Amino acid sequence: MGEKKTVPLLPLRGLLVYPTMVLHLDVGRDKSVQALEKAMVDDHLIFLTTQKDVAIDEPSEEDLYRMGTLTKVKQMLKLPNGTIRVLVEGLKRAEIVELFDEEDFYSVELKTYEDRDSKDVEDEALMRTMLEYFSQYIKLSKKISAETHSSVSDIEEPGRMADIISSHLPLKLKEKQEILETIDEKERMNRVIEIIHNEKEVLNLEKKIGQRVKRSMERTQKEYYLREQMKAIQKELGDKEGKTGEVQDLTEKIEQAGMPDHVKETALKELGRYEKVPSSSAESAVIRNYIDWLISLPWTKATEDDLNIKKAEAILNEDHYGLEKVKERVLEYLAVQKLTNSLKGPILCLAGPPGVGKTSLARSIAKSLNRNFVRVSLGGVRDESEIRGHRRTYVGAMPGRIIQGMKKAGTINPVFLLDEIDKMSSDFRGDPSAAMLEVLDPEQNHSFSDHYIEETYDLSKVMFIATANNLGTVPGPLLDRMEVITIAGYTEIEKVHIAKDHLLARQIKDHGLSKSQLQIRDEAMLDIIRYYTREAGVRSLERQLATICRKTARIIVSESKKRVVVNEKNLGDFLGKKKFRYGEAEMEDQIGVATGLAYTSVGGDTLQIEVSLSPGKGKLVLTGKLGDVMKESAQAAFSYVRSKTKELGIDEDFHEKLDIHIHVPEGATPKDGPSAGITIATALVSALSGKPIRREVGMTGEITLRGRVLPIGGLKEKTLSAHRAGLTKIILPKDNEKDIDDIPESVREQLQFVLVSHVDEVLDHALAEEVRQ
Repeated sequence: MGEKKTVPLLPLRGLLVYPTMVLHLDVGRDKSVQALEKAMVDDHLIFLTTQKDVAIDEPSEEDLYRMGTLTKVKQMLKLPNGTIRVLVEGLKRAEIVELFDEEDFYSVELKTYEDRDSKDVEDEALMRTMLEYFSQYIKLSKKISAETHSSVSDIEEPGRMADIISSHLPLKLKEKQEILETIDEKERMNRVIEIIHNEKEVLNLEKKIGQRVKRSMERTQKEYYLREQMKAIQKELGDKEGKTGEVQDLTEKIEQAGMPDHVKETALKELGRYEKVPSSSAESAVIRNYIDWLISLPWTKATEDDLNIKKAEAILNEDHYGLEKVKERVLEYLAVQKLTNSLKGPILCLAGPPGVGKTSLARSIAKSLNRNFVRVSLGGVRDESEIRGHRRTYVGAMPGRIIQGMKKAGTINPVFLLDEIDKMSSDFRGDPSAAMLEVLDPEQNHSFSDHYIEETYDLSKVMFIATANNLGTVPGPLLDRMEVITIAGYTEIEKVHIAKDHLLARQIKDHGLSKSQLQIRDEAMLDIIRYYTREAGVRSLERQLATICRKTARIIVSESKKRVVVNEKNLGDFLGKKKFRYGEAEMEDQIGVATGLAYTSVGGDTLQIEVSLSPGKGKLVLTGKLGDVMKESAQAAFSYVRSKTKELGIDEDFHEKLDIHIHVPEGATPKDGPSAGITIATALVSALSGKPIRREVGMTGEITLRGRVLPIGGLKEKTLSAHRAGLTKIILPKDNEKDIDDIPESVREQLQFVLVSHVDEVLDHALAEEVRQ
């Protein structure tokens, strides 16, 4: 440690001076100039230290590093722009002890440090290592001259060598300051060796990266050069290449696509744009996609209808048992086609409960006509653009489901199935059912417009077939455009035939069995239908048959049996206990319990309506999750019974003495519809008069306040459900007499139909004679 000195202070920005270094400085700040002039007046000594932040013009004591260099001003020259250029020489390290503000400049009291004069063996080893590392760094860097290395190697003092080497390294100011603040020479040399080693690693890595980039660039340039050469050769040979060849191919495809003139004109115009747009542009992909859609759509390609009526009838009968009305309609269409050869495609709507074969029937129609078949599911579609497509201005735009279906079909006259048309809904993006109006209108669909395609497309030759479970949810204008064919459900006899001829064979094949390995007797098949399923269609029946096939497969594999026979006695071993009662609608005639017939979206069903009386003040309670229409029917029936107490033999003031509770069991299931009026009235009269209701009687019909019986819908479904439940007598409105012909003959033969026009007739047939108190 040296003596203490007081000298002027000169703060440096972005610069650091080591002892023994000589360099020029440009000084412009007023206080710095005054400090220089004071140094020149005194002994030419000045203290140089670095600012921590170069942006500060007037640094305070906290803004300066405390360790700096005591220097001697060798030369000073005033420049024309007002700054002063000085030549300084670093003398020794110094540390601020105290800083004084002299108004015009700063002065500091310093504590100086001097390096050792002597050196030991360790110093010598460190110097050699440091010099060797520096030599290697110079070779890698190529930014430092060989003369610098020579001058450094002549230095004898360890500390000075470390300072000079660090001054030539590309270090951050903070790292240089750390070396300046390292007083011990050995520690300083170790730090410099570490820094040079790191710098060497960085330079080696930079060299590797540079070589890799250079190789990559050379390869890219080589490929570009070869590609350009290849283009030139192909041009000379007359070969098509790149976008020019692609455009020629697309032009040929447009010419061969059979588009109408206005569509062809649009396609060629877009192709011209595509040729001019760079391939890297996003618009290029959009235009190409649009052209591809125009080319891939069928414009003229059609399949030739097979107008052999007998063959078509055989195909329909082979694939589907029953469904005479639908088959008849398809054969009529074929007959008219054969005579006119120019009929527009009809638009049929197959309505009925799930599992009756609506979708598979559409496939059979396509097969019988020798047409391509395409199916689009509309369940859950809420966006109008799903039908009409998106405009091409949107990212990811594509045509609607109709155009997509036509592309998939590949012909202009497919059988196009619009599945679950009653499941469409609407939201803020538009109403898809409104978009379907143009598709299904024979007067409009010859010029259907899709937002993506933009050009009109002819759908008039397409045979559209829609399916629906519930026509009530299909908008009126849409329903008006379709010819509705109702498929009510299957009778027991039909289900047996379907199971034997279609379902069982399919399940046997799917489960890896053969016909010889599994036999289900007719009486067992009937029991499956009666006691394990209660449905209009045959899906549940097929599931039960699949269960039998699975269990059969296990028996054959595990017990090595060659054949399994399922009969009435062992059916329970395969399917468990019976799930439903058959032929047991009620075990006996009961008071206040009437059997009604209901129609739901999944087919017909029977409905028990119960009436209970209790002392009270004439309160009427309705339970069983009834809808508004059914509640009104109950009110009307109650009012009618009150108005006819004398004729019915009921206490006139019952409404003042008794509370009446009307309940429809299975309260978790919502029930509604205008056909329960006479059933509720019969149950009320039975409860109030004490006359039981015949257990074999089912009824359906609406009631007025005067006792008239109004017609109902869904008679076929309701009758089939009554037959399934084992009822033998059906009471129905006289106005529904015309609908009895729709009921299968096999069911009609087993049921007695009673046509009524007034509630009195209903009571005559429904109530038993005896009165039980």
